Amino acid sequence: MRKNLAKNIIKRLSAFLAGAVILGCSTLTAQAEEKYTYCYDYWGEVQDSPDAYEVVGVYTSADLGLDKPISTTATGLTVIGNDIYLCDTGNNRIIQLSRVDREDFEVVNIFDSFKGDVEVTTFNKPQDFQINEDGNIFIADTDNNRVLKLDSEWNYLMEFNKPTDNTLDEALVFQPTKLAVDSAGRVYCIATGINKGMIKYEADGTFSGFVGATPVVYNLWDYIWKRFFSTAAQREKQASFVPTEYSNLYMDHDGFIYACSSNLAEEDLKSGSAKAVRRLNLMGSDILIQNGEFPVYGDIYMGSGGGYTGCSKIVDVTAFDNDSYVLLDKERGRLFVYDSQGRMLFAFGGKGNMDGYFSKDQPISLDHMGYDLIALDSISKTITVFTPTDYGKLVFQAMDQFDAGFYEESGETWQAVMDLNGNYDLAYIGVGRALLRQERYKEALEYFELKFDDDNYSKAFKQYRKQWIEEHILVIFIVAFAVLIVPMIIGRLGKIKREIDTADIFKF
Repeated sequence: MRKNLAKNIIKRLSAFLAGAVILGCSTLTAQAEEKYTYCYDYWGEVQDSPDAYEVVGVYTSADLGLDKPISTTATGLTVIGNDIYLCDTGNNRIIQLSRVDREDFEVVNIFDSFKGDVEVTTFNKPQDFQINEDGNIFIADTDNNRVLKLDSEWNYLMEFNKPTDNTLDEALVFQPTKLAVDSAGRVYCIATGINKGMIKYEADGTFSGFVGATPVVYNLWDYIWKRFFSTAAQREKQASFVPTEYSNLYMDHDGFIYACSSNLAEEDLKSGSAKAVRRLNLMGSDILIQNGEFPVYGDIYMGSGGGYTGCSKIVDVTAFDNDSYVLLDKERGRLFVYDSQGRMLFAFGGKGNMDGYFSKDQPISLDHMGYDLIALDSISKTITVFTPTDYGKLVFQAMDQFDAGFYEESGETWQAVMDLNGNYDLAYIGVGRALLRQERYKEALEYFELKFDDDNYSKAFKQYRKQWIEEHILVIFIVAFAVLIVPMIIGRLGKIKREIDTADIFKF
């Protein structure tokens, strides 16, 4: 316990000192920018990395052959199979693009209306688009104050309107912005001005409540002052303690919803009272695993320097089929990739005018196609496509092999990653985990010890101890027998000898 406490103190002190360096001279930030891709080690220091992603292309309206430029208020980008659906919000249309090959896209359709016996059949500032397993289409038609449900031929089926709930202000205008739809056709929606969590609709359009509201964050002293010392007039003027609105949603292949929030304070993120991203089950409980050395909120340093101010602001999230996920940071223009345990795999990107960088505060939407990442920048009105490099492919391959039960192969792949990046903590841990699954516990211990992975070290040590005992049980038994029984025998023999020596042999 003392060892772990000392280690944690050293680690936190190291992180603090590194943060001070960044605040003072932006050295580490500049270093990260130099190499484009980076990660953090156990001590919280920035470690340069080979690029895990490279830019396939940056596509403008002209590149895509659009007759009208994408608007600067475009907000939603959704990948369905091999197609991209772009919500061109300012132009009141939805653009369907198809990926022809690795680098080429073509416009398949442009939709600005739908068919059906309903008063308004055109879109008004649409912000999100989804298709469920049945092929039905769902659109957040924001300024028409509805969520539309259409069939695969774009025929009107129904719409979801403002929830009937007495806790909502009657004057509130219903403006849905982001959607998620599960396999049963239930709709989960974010709407402007509603901070009670996600609005949940049943497949038939029935409003069934709010799900996954964020915990209320407040300062204890402010609460005490407001509750016990403020007058009624003062309380009316003070800010209310309310949950934070979500900024975006993503439903993964298991039906869990990743929800991110961008308007969070630095102190709340640092204290753990607020979370930049949550993974919600159907009951709205957060089940996101965070076993990494640092919380999941993007860059761990939040000071001003290198052109950045404050904390990362996560505006979108997407998740791969292996449960790793990617966060999009509009403050720094970066993408942060995490594994299923909440450990950062790598971070890359930045603000700038070069390929792979984004305009200030305007990367707005993110999705994936396989392991390729597709991001929308609303200011430059471009779509950027990233694909894994050979290095990035090795990292994902090692993870996939491990998940599939190919532990030896996974260890070999992690070793190849380590050969390319000797400072990559997760490669050492990956080799150790592969050895652990192969029951090579003693070897695994060495890798976990190198990277201070206490949890996995404990698991490996427990199994190694059990294995050692099983292999040496005979020796242990013999030694135990010798330690316990032999002294008893010697003592008994000695007692007999003493009895003989003191016996009265002349007594008749």
